[in-house]
Amino acid sequence: MSPMMRAAVLRTAELPAPYAGSTPLSLETVPVPEPRAGEVLVGIARASLCHSDLSVINGSRIRPLPMALGHEAAGVVERVGDAVEGVRVGDHVVLVFVPACGSCRACSAGRPALCYRGAESNGSGDLLHGPAVLGTTGGERINHHLGVSAFADYAVVARESVVVIDDDVPFDIAALFGCAALTGIGAVLNTAAVQEGQSVVVFGLGAVGLMAVMAAAQVPGTTVIAVDPLPSKQELGRRCGAQHAGAPEDAAALVQDATDGGADVVIEAVGSTRVMEAGLQLLARGGALVSVGLPHPDQQLTTQALQFAGLGRRLLGSYMGDAVPERDIPAYLDLWRQGRLPVDLLHTDTRPLADLNESLDALAEGRVVRRLFTLD
Repeated sequence: MSPMMRAAVLRTAELPAPYAGSTPLSLETVPVPEPRAGEVLVGIARASLCHSDLSVINGSRIRPLPMALGHEAAGVVERVGDAVEGVRVGDHVVLVFVPACGSCRACSAGRPALCYRGAESNGSGDLLHGPAVLGTTGGERINHHLGVSAFADYAVVARESVVVIDDDVPFDIAALFGCAALTGIGAVLNTAAVQEGQSVVVFGLGAVGLMAVMAAAQVPGTTVIAVDPLPSKQELGRRCGAQHAGAPEDAAALVQDATDGGADVVIEAVGSTRVMEAGLQLLARGGALVSVGLPHPDQQLTTQALQFAGLGRRLLGSYMGDAVPERDIPAYLDLWRQGRLPVDLLHTDTRPLADLNESLDALAEGRVVRRLFTLD
């Protein structure tokens, strides 16, 4: 008989909040899948809840159901399939939510975050090297979330979905580097390529936005302005390195007082076209708005077209921070080791996996930044 494990499965999207009552996620007992060629089995040590998980639950991101959720995690390799190189049993790994094939148009151009094959398998709920391996004892298929499905005791993932890290990195820290760090830090250092002395405004102080604040603050001479409606998040933004922080209605005044004619870079980490439109108006001539958040697909952007050619402003999309995970995760962990990225500030608390539904409410209401789940 196959060994069994727990997995948090979503069967119906768009159930109403509060989620503690509607319970969109159910902990189901399913067989532990075997890794195929090119795949590894990871024992999940820590998984964290991200707005991208919430986006699937509330219908902002359409995914095939049923689906085992969770995409930001760290753990230990338990088994490796055939033809796997560079990963051994016992390795500590960070899981990455875009498994890059290495050969498509995007990968060949050095942009693995935009991998065509990875996007296709993520969209279908499959793995990079083959169909979904999760399922019930009765044979019902359960789709993978972004090639990871980390709200479970174990995850079978493509070799391309893991980055090996040093064993001494605490799992509470490591888990945050597979999504929040890649997305937020990458938006600043890769997509915007923030330079010494520039001014950066960050809208939305969840984990991704706060990672962006940290990244901007470690560039010499930057002016960093953190914007969020919650005073507690504004204070956290200051602790992460922002010199100025305030509510969205105060953003224009903050930028006027702190910059010479507007911001060089605005990071939009809310997922709101209204915030994108407002952020464009805060830019200096030649400034760039980096869109990181995930708006509902029905949202449309309306703005003055002349500002792009007339003022040289740029609108840049940033998926997974334009990261190269094998390069960037070790580099970002080095910044953390140097004390330049106070990632521990983002760890709100740690809970058992059974608290997932209540935690969705806490995340949606801004009561937590990153809640981690232990699977011991």
